[in-house]
Amino acid sequence: MYLHITVRKKAVAILALLLAACITYAFVHPALRYKQAAAYNAPTVAVPIIMYHGLLKDPDLQGQYVISPDLFESDIQYLVNNGYTTIVMQDLINYVYNGGELPEKPVMITFDDGYYNNYLYAYPILQKYQCKMVFSPIGRYADQYSQTPDTHASFAHASWDMIKEMCDSGLVEVQNHSYNMHSNTNGRQGSKKNKNESLEDYKRIFTNDVNKAQQAITENTGYTPTTFTYPFGAISDVSVDILKEQGFLATLSCENKMNYLPRDPEALFGLKRFLRPGGLTSEQYFAKILS
Repeated sequence: MYLHITVRKKAVAILALLLAACITYAFVHPALRYKQAAAYNAPTVAVPIIMYHGLLKDPDLQGQYVISPDLFESDIQYLVNNGYTTIVMQDLINYVYNGGELPEKPVMITFDDGYYNNYLYAYPILQKYQCKMVFSPIGRYADQYSQTPDTHASFAHASWDMIKEMCDSGLVEVQNHSYNMHSNTNGRQGSKKNKNESLEDYKRIFTNDVNKAQQAITENTGYTPTTFTYPFGAISDVSVDILKEQGFLATLSCENKMNYLPRDPEALFGLKRFLRPGGLTSEQYFAKILS
């Protein structure tokens, strides 16, 4: 009899715990319930993001990170002729946070590092086809080439005046690519946390650098970036929380994959991008990444 009563008490206790869990889920955690439902039921939108760096006419200088201006124009023509509409980060943010709509076939064009040749060659092509791009300059070099102007296509960087001109056109959105962390020095890979570095030291160094770039971009263009573009795509897990604390809503990585986006803010962190190397025609390249 004692054993029977004990078993019954345990069964009742288990049922009570299960009931409490159900009540908690239903009434205390609606945000969690919504997030789980969204993860399973929300439709996703395919968003290819293309990553460019430099455009140069000299074939000897072209390669994995540099293509010709003519090839870039061919890429834009291909996208336009095949019904793609170029978007920027604000479009994705509006889609996720505000219930905004995206075009039927969205595509994002990004240029990293802020080279002068982007202003010289890419910007006029975008104007010609009324297409948009996301431009992520390195703050230090934008300062340097604003103070000591140089317009050598193979190595110069765009000045703040050039960047502002592009932003004011409505075709170019500028984002944060760090102020001076786009180098592999002192054991650090881009903006990544060093192995033996304390979290406190890393947070201070990373925050100061990112804030310096934010301030420079805001003061010189009137636009405050919403997205951090990882230098070299080097990502630390701890950097995401630091960027969120600073108000960033998204990050761009260098992972060579397609994005399938639900209306979930977390999906905007670590957006993937296809590197655009030379050596392939527009048809070959887009058949490879869009198939």
